[in-house]
Amino acid sequence: MGKKVKKEGEPPPKDVLDPLLIESKTAATVVLMLSSPEEEVLAKACDSLYKFASKGDENKATLLALGAVEQLYKLISHEDPTVRRNAIMVFGIMASNYDVKKLLRELDVTNSLISHLVPEEDVVIHEFATLCLAYMAVEYTTKVQIFEQGGLEPLIRLLGSPDPDVQKNSVECIYLLVQDFQSRAAVRELNIIPPLLELLKSEYPVIQLLALKTLEVISKDGETRIMLGENRGLDCLLTILETDEFSDLHVEALAVLGNCLEDVHTLQLIQQSGGLKKLLSFVGDSTIPDIQKNAAKAITKAAYDSENRNILNEEEVEKCLINLLETDNDGVKVAASQAISAMCANSASKRAFGLQGIPQLVQLLSSDNEEVKEAAVTVLVNLTAASPSNASAVAEAEGIEPLLNTLYAQRDGAIANAATVLTNLAMQEPLRVNIQSHGIMSVLAEPLRSTNSQVQSKAAFAVAVFGCDADARTELRKAGGLGPLVELLHSKNEEVRRNACWAVMICASDELTAVELCRLGALDILEEINLSISRKNNFSKAALEKLLDNNLSQKYSQMGYLSSNNIITDGFYDCGQIKRGMKFSSLEELSMQALTDRRAIIFINAKPQEEQASPPGEEKAHDSSHEQTILSPSISRKSSREKTRKGKGKKEEEKSKEVIQILSAVQDEINLQNTQWLPPPDLILLNYINDASKTILPLTTTREQVVALAQFVADKMGGPIERDKLHNFSWELHISEIEFELKCNVVPIGKVKKGTFYHRALLFKAIADRIGIGCSLVRGKYNRAWNEVKLVDDSPQGITGLLLPPREYIVDLMFEPGRLIKEGSVEADQYKHI
Repeated sequence: MGKKVKKEGEPPPKDVLDPLLIESKTAATVVLMLSSPEEEVLAKACDSLYKFASKGDENKATLLALGAVEQLYKLISHEDPTVRRNAIMVFGIMASNYDVKKLLRELDVTNSLISHLVPEEDVVIHEFATLCLAYMAVEYTTKVQIFEQGGLEPLIRLLGSPDPDVQKNSVECIYLLVQDFQSRAAVRELNIIPPLLELLKSEYPVIQLLALKTLEVISKDGETRIMLGENRGLDCLLTILETDEFSDLHVEALAVLGNCLEDVHTLQLIQQSGGLKKLLSFVGDSTIPDIQKNAAKAITKAAYDSENRNILNEEEVEKCLINLLETDNDGVKVAASQAISAMCANSASKRAFGLQGIPQLVQLLSSDNEEVKEAAVTVLVNLTAASPSNASAVAEAEGIEPLLNTLYAQRDGAIANAATVLTNLAMQEPLRVNIQSHGIMSVLAEPLRSTNSQVQSKAAFAVAVFGCDADARTELRKAGGLGPLVELLHSKNEEVRRNACWAVMICASDELTAVELCRLGALDILEEINLSISRKNNFSKAALEKLLDNNLSQKYSQMGYLSSNNIITDGFYDCGQIKRGMKFSSLEELSMQALTDRRAIIFINAKPQEEQASPPGEEKAHDSSHEQTILSPSISRKSSREKTRKGKGKKEEEKSKEVIQILSAVQDEINLQNTQWLPPPDLILLNYINDASKTILPLTTTREQVVALAQFVADKMGGPIERDKLHNFSWELHISEIEFELKCNVVPIGKVKKGTFYHRALLFKAIADRIGIGCSLVRGKYNRAWNEVKLVDDSPQGITGLLLPPREYIVDLMFEPGRLIKEGSVEADQYKHI
């Protein structure tokens, strides 16, 4: 059936309304019109809503509340191009509102918008569809949606649109999308570089800027940088930098170049074309902080590669960076310092910076800006590492005091690096002494208390370096630095724990400090560390040994052994074997305790107190007509060795002159807890040592000296004892009588006239150490103790000139005084245990 053709002049059908012009000033009414089946009504309603939404965010919120978004969503795919265009225009303008964007994500409009980016669509649809996508691409979830729905390809195609608004919206949307690494890889495959470079020629600065920002992001990828070079993108960037008219683009252009400089090949291309020289010259001439900062950051990125560093050094990048240190902008100073730090890996650059840049860097240490201070001291770490000349240059630039002040900085990085620079300087003895004279140990006490593991580690390392000086150790002790140092032994950080162990080992080099460290619990902690396979380190065992070697009373009490190198000095005491975990008391504390029936504490103190009158009986015990003398262990041992080498021909009188010193040379007494308290003098022991030095020391061989000293000790301690009558030797009663007489548990060894194994062994070592006879002291069970000596046996009969290794002997002090028992023999075992 054919269609009826309306005749001319015929009136309209009765069921058709004549055209009606509707005007409304209420948004609600217009939103209702979006449900109209009339294309003309829909188009006009959308146009009206577009104008309404364009007036502000409040109007957009109103339309959202009226349900306009849902209605418009149905219209963006309308078959009528005008309706579709106007609906997308409203979407584009409304998408700037946060709540609208949220609803658009829920409605999943991105797929529909992407479908309208085809070439056949109107340019206005392209404009507002891309605008809507750009607003929405701010959110990560929408980025993923656009990527997964294939939005990148049409967006890249639209970069070549003749409409600048479409270009601007498309490149902005791409810029937001490539923040995600998946999109960065995808745009490279879609050959985005040529259209982006074309946008750099745009007459609209905002488009150029967005293109550069996009290039900066995607050029972080190495393959993209290669493509940029292949498309002569580097020339475009350098052209922008050379054009004053594009000054507002210089910062972003530099950011892109900074990424490109990371590749050796790209950097070589720029250098060969003269572009690198231009770039450095441009940076040097610029006074814009952002440009200077970006240039320094670009150099930093490039300098991570060794070949790049060589190229930059060839172009004398050092001058450029040193000049940047002198700017007034703190951000530029920080960026320049970071670039210098990176370039220091090149030895030639390191020398150049050392010659020209150290005074400026030292000056930055006094900056009020903590970030600048940290950046500067970080550079100095790299400059002074393994470079004595640069270390000297820091001192010559008067950098020591600012470095010490930096140890009080607010940033942990600055403190840690300042400590490192000071230790680098300390590799040279004169500089170390100079730094110590500024009181570094007092300053280090605070960083040791830090909660930052890097600061703790570097501070402990500095203590180890500077603690080799006795005055420095005293300074640290008085500054209260030993406590926090000991606490660092508990650290779970391996480097902190290792450096703390090293520092403790160094600080334990003198008795006062060693005793204080033990009092603070260092000994127990180190023992615990050494029992752990995972926590012990190369220094923990050495620290424990050093601590005990300079606190011999505790070492003998705890370990039951003193080697020939452990020289007993005044102040030593034997309080018996101490159980693990028990407190080790000082001699002063023990002397203050009430008299008990426990084992007596035997102490050594051969130094007289001149201000205290000697008891009359003891004054008569020695001859005042001759000068009393006593040996220093080091001199007496040396002289004893010399005497043995020279043989028997030397006169006894000459030997005595070499080894005897006046009493004033006796080692100062080490007071363990209170400098005001001094143990009473043992003048009887003093006489023993003097007599031994006169009668035993002149003997020509060590063997003869050992035998004579054994007999001397036994004679002073009750003489030889028959084995089967040992139980009748009532030494316990004798010791108790002395304790009762003194009203004290602490007994000077000179008072002991009836001594058993451990008394005699202690006296033997005390005298042997003073006259230079090497021997050890070993504690056994059941009040046993003995001395071990190493002696060289005579050559077998008929063989001369044969040098035999020394053998160990136990010295009999009880049964046959002077008898030498070979270690490991049945007799030795009997002496120790039976």
